[in-house]
Order: sequence, then structure tokens, then C-alpha cells
Amino acid sequence: MVVFAFLAVVVYGTVGYVLIQHFPWLDALFMTVITITTVGFEEVRRLDGPGEIFTISLIIMGVAGFLYTFGVIVELLSGSRWQLYRRYRGMSVQLHSLTDHVIICGYGRTGKKVVAEVRQHRVPYVVVEMNPDPLEDVRRDGELHVVGDAANDDVLHLAGIDRARALVSAVDSDERNVYIVLTARSLNSRLFIVARSSYPDSVPKLERAGADRVVSPYTASGVRMAALALQPAVVDVLDIVAQRGTLVTVEELVVPRVSAEELTAGSLRRSGATLLAVRSREGTISAGPDDGLRLAPDDIVVAMGSREQLDALASALRPLEPAG
Repeated sequence: MVVFAFLAVVVYGTVGYVLIQHFPWLDALFMTVITITTVGFEEVRRLDGPGEIFTISLIIMGVAGFLYTFGVIVELLSGSRWQLYRRYRGMSVQLHSLTDHVIICGYGRTGKKVVAEVRQHRVPYVVVEMNPDPLEDVRRDGELHVVGDAANDDVLHLAGIDRARALVSAVDSDERNVYIVLTARSLNSRLFIVARSSYPDSVPKLERAGADRVVSPYTASGVRMAALALQPAVVDVLDIVAQRGTLVTVEELVVPRVSAEELTAGSLRRSGATLLAVRSREGTISAGPDDGLRLAPDDIVVAMGSREQLDALASALRPLEPAG
């Protein structure tokens, strides 16, 4: 709009000088430009009375156009569109800097709970959503997000799927969850994928699509209710250790490929942490491992203890730093 207004003034001035003062087209254009920009150059030719009156009208139009353009720029810089643009640019920078993060597909009741848990663990994450109502919630909560279908390759690439550590597909439709899992697995074979299933028949389909774990909210809630009825103290203890920031917590650590010495369960217990289980690369789980159990690279150690004990355990697992 501003460009069209400027061009209209230029055309008005050029044609006016040609018709009134009989200027050549180039002189008329030059005279118009120096007049509306108020640069202060002398006239290319002397003006008679009608030419001076026309020049006054051209100056008024030029000043009015400048003031209008200035107002539009101020409104743009202070308005919501500029704020949205700045927010979009900021999110774009954050998205490109994400690494080892979690992609959460869907911002319904399940998705919001996943976001809260991931945030509590201080792990970077991004939400993918395309439905209008959840999108409003995402924007109101100020979450880093990507707008689009999570089953679309471009959307997942924008969410940084090639750099992500895990993906949670928590949309309400089992059919869409299958498509999301299929797409995510085809884009990143190393990605750990957790999918939601509303119906038991969907569990094997999601697993065949590439989900590492499938969770049914209804089945999980039923198991929890039964556990609370039968063993409430056990559930209370597990709830406490599952929360970060408490005196005792549970974490999983990976045995590095290069270690300072051969690791055993007994050597790790020197940290003071309780070794609950060790899962081998083949998927075999050793609960309460014996001290003599030897650990191999990429084994996962599940341990419970205080923050200091778990930090000491992580140090024991850390590979030897190369010399100087």
C-alpha cells in the first residue's frame, strides 16, 4: 500500500511537469523526486506561476505521504503483527538450536501432562500441534511449538527430529498416532518413540509401526487404581522417587563405550546408590544385579539414591578424559 502511494505521487509529479512546464520526461522525473524527498537541489528549469502552484501541491502530497509511511512503520513496529513476527523469529532460532530434545505431538490432556513432566526434568522439548483449540493453549502457555501435522516430514524436520532423543505421540486418534510413528521412525531410526493407544487393538499396530513403547491411559489408570487399593504404600514410595527435586530419586544411566576400567555392579555400588536393575543391549534385564555382574558398553543402569549418590555414580560411569 505504501509503495503504491509513493509510485502514485511520482507519476502525478512527472506527468504534471511534462504537461504544465513541458519538461522532458527525465527532467520531470528528476524534479519530482527532488521535490517529494526535499533534498534541496535547485530546479532543473525555471518555473512559471502554474509550475510553482503545481510544485506546492506536489510538496504537500510528498510530506503527507512521508507522514503516512512513518505512521505505518510505527504501527507495524508496535503492533501485534510485529510482535508475532519477532516471536516467530525467536522460535525459529530456538528450534534450530534444539538438540537431544523431546518432540511432543499433541497438546491435549495427555500432551500437557507429558510437557509438565519433561519440563520438570529440565529436558528441552518442542510441541507439534495443528488443531485450533490446542494451538491457542500452546500459544497462551508460551510453549516452543511447530504448527502442522506431525505425520508430515517437513513438520518433523522443522521440529528437529534428526537431533531429537525421543518422540511422544499423544494425539487423540490411534490412526493418526500410527501415521506419526511410521513417519518418525522412517526419518530417525535411532529415535525412542512412545505412543498413546486408546484401544487394545491399536497396540500391536503401533509397535509394528516402530513405537518402542505404547501406553494406554485407560489401562495405566486401571493398573494404578488397583495398585492403590492393594498396595498404597508401595505406590506412594514410587511416586516420591519418580519426582525430581526430592531426597531420593530414580535415574537411568548408560555405560559409556570407553571406560577407565572394567565396570561391575559391585564397583558402581561404591557410589552409595542402589542399583535396581541393569538392562543389556539385547534387552535382558537383571533386577538387583549381583556385585560380580560385568557391564558392557551401552548397558543401561537404573539406580536409586540421593542427588549426591547419583552424581557419584555418573562420575564412575564417565569415560576417562583423554590426556592433554
